[in-house]
Amino acid sequence: MTVTGSAASFTAQRVHRLGVPEHARDVRIVHDLDGILDQVAPESLIATGDALWDRWAHDPAFVTPDVLLGLDAGGILPTVAVALASGIPYRLAWKLDLDLPHKAQFSEPHARRTDVYTYGDLRGQRVLIVDDEITTGRTLANLVTVLRARGADVTGIACLIEDTSGDARAVIEDLGVPLCTLTRI
Repeated sequence: MTVTGSAASFTAQRVHRLGVPEHARDVRIVHDLDGILDQVAPESLIATGDALWDRWAHDPAFVTPDVLLGLDAGGILPTVAVALASGIPYRLAWKLDLDLPHKAQFSEPHARRTDVYTYGDLRGQRVLIVDDEITTGRTLANLVTVLRARGADVTGIACLIEDTSGDARAVIEDLGVPLCTLTRI
């Protein structure tokens, strides 16, 4: 599927994953920024970040965040791209359990490794979560719950792709968090 936004042409597709455990999703979304199907030109990263930030900035629920929070591994490039477009600093949640202060754990239920960790004190911060794709919404709902319990204000979620085969939008909106996506498949 090709989507032409205000600043970028963006493609994404579902691909079957091989050899996945029973609890993991057998579908992967591949897209223009992940470098799987083709090499990624730096200007594509910048244009996509501009397009996603522009989409969020024009969303009726827009609130300027203090920090962006991206997820290991697929959310790293979109988060960096949005940080470059917006000038807003970012943090990343990692699948690394480190001995650091202000660690919070949440679950990515459909992954091979389900434990994900945020680090740093986000209390009182307006946080925009950025990821590459959302399907069921369970991972991001888990993250929203953990961030709120730690005193963060989750202003929204910005994703490159909304995979409509799941019920993510309803899950996220039930939490009262706006979901902004660049494209849907």
